[in-house]
Amino acid sequence: MKIIDLSHAIHPNIPVYPGTEQPVITQANTIERDGFAEKKMAMYSHTATHIDAPSHILAGAKSLDQFPASHFFGQAVLIEITQLSDPEIGIRQLAPYENQLKTAAFALLHTGWSAHWGQDQYFRGFPCLSAQAAEWLTRFSLQGIGVDTISIDHIGHDDLPAHHILLGRDIVIIENLTNLNAIAGAAFNFSCLPLPLQDADGSPVRAVAIDPCTTRSSPFKAQDEMGG
Repeated sequence: MKIIDLSHAIHPNIPVYPGTEQPVITQANTIERDGFAEKKMAMYSHTATHIDAPSHILAGAKSLDQFPASHFFGQAVLIEITQLSDPEIGIRQLAPYENQLKTAAFALLHTGWSAHWGQDQYFRGFPCLSAQAAEWLTRFSLQGIGVDTISIDHIGHDDLPAHHILLGRDIVIIENLTNLNAIAGAAFNFSCLPLPLQDADGSPVRAVAIDPCTTRSSPFKAQDEMGG
């Protein structure tokens, strides 16, 4: 079995959404002093590679613990959109994958933006899903949408249209994925199990691709050219 890690490591200096506090991780116990090692951690539920629950945006909606564990595992399709002339991901970039989406549980949008992780550029001009494209994706029986960016919506868009559309259909959102370029082929199994937190509006995850193809190929790669 081949497993590819799609998650960023969590540490005190990890990039976080603007305005969010960084994790505080301290060595609470040491082997030398206490006979065992243990860390104390304080961090926001949407730190690092993480899942957004419907309750993150919508009052009275489901929290992560209200979904069965099976909701966080299933067949995924990798949608290649690393070359865009516009930072907005539209239906045109998704439509070539329509047949694969009909049988997929997850759609992972590979924009290549994780290459900017740890740089100021990561928070500026990243590709986002248009409201029309988000609505189009709800036509399928998807359990989740994943992106290799800080958010599926633009920073500064307080209305968060893609979040509202997807989470309103119980389609969870996985943000800050990485290493999507290591996945070969368009279809694979995907796991993004959250911590079993009660009333969780979100949770860091160890997202992984399982048993992807061994030869990388994507006949549906978008033909747009990235703008400056």
